[in-house]
Amino acid sequence: MKKLARSRKTECQKAFPLTKSPLVQCITNEITCESMANALLYVDAKPVMADDPREFKEFFAQADGLLLNLGHISKTREANLREASRYAKEVGQPTVVDLVGIAATKLRQELGRYLYENEPDVIKGNVSEMRAFCQLASSGRGVDGSSRDQSEAALKELAAALEEHAAEKEIVFLATGEKDLIVSKDATLLLENGAAELDRFTGTGDIVGSLIAALLGTGIKPLGAVIAAVSYFNICGENAAEKTNGLADFRQETLNQLSLLAAEEPGWFERIEGAEK
Repeated sequence: MKKLARSRKTECQKAFPLTKSPLVQCITNEITCESMANALLYVDAKPVMADDPREFKEFFAQADGLLLNLGHISKTREANLREASRYAKEVGQPTVVDLVGIAATKLRQELGRYLYENEPDVIKGNVSEMRAFCQLASSGRGVDGSSRDQSEAALKELAAALEEHAAEKEIVFLATGEKDLIVSKDATLLLENGAAELDRFTGTGDIVGSLIAALLGTGIKPLGAVIAAVSYFNICGENAAEKTNGLADFRQETLNQLSLLAAEEPGWFERIEGAEK
């Protein structure tokens, strides 16, 4: 791996603040729905949490991006995710799939595979979830990743598996963790920003997925959208860690930084740290 190219950072300059206010349709779970909706509003995007297939034709015609999140599965939500994925492929809607909990159950693994076959722009999950997606041994529990899956050797193994998937389909893959692994057909990167406290409140990965969908909705290419969204959120977390004591205050300040970082630090992208092949 070599130092992250400066061009990667400067590409992120185009991301935040957003060039327009994209409408992002989120088919997601109730647990973090409010956090995701507000996060989108804080960066000047517009959320809509519409998951009834009877409305898809009308909402897809208005929306700029789509997020499909496996977080809270039921028979109805599984059917809605499948139909949204199918219709998104049919109409060419920019789409992010978040494989929440795929390491936990066969049902989620089968659903994740179906969503993959419909070729979304981005597929994401934590490192343990992405190992399960690649049919590698995973130490994830429930929807949580494991530090055992984040060693240098484990990340190298996962990168190789994701590179095989990226060679088959035009999809950008994101595996989040202490270091964030990004793999596309043309690039493999490790991003190193963030704060340990981000693992201590729920919905951080969901928020990143929604930010990626928002950037896709502004016309940014998938690889650039992933790099920018992950980095922006992690730098927000870094700022929050410096300003607060206690996890509740940290959570609030991280969300607060979403609306402040680009305005107060126009050169925020210069703080991106990482490496690439």
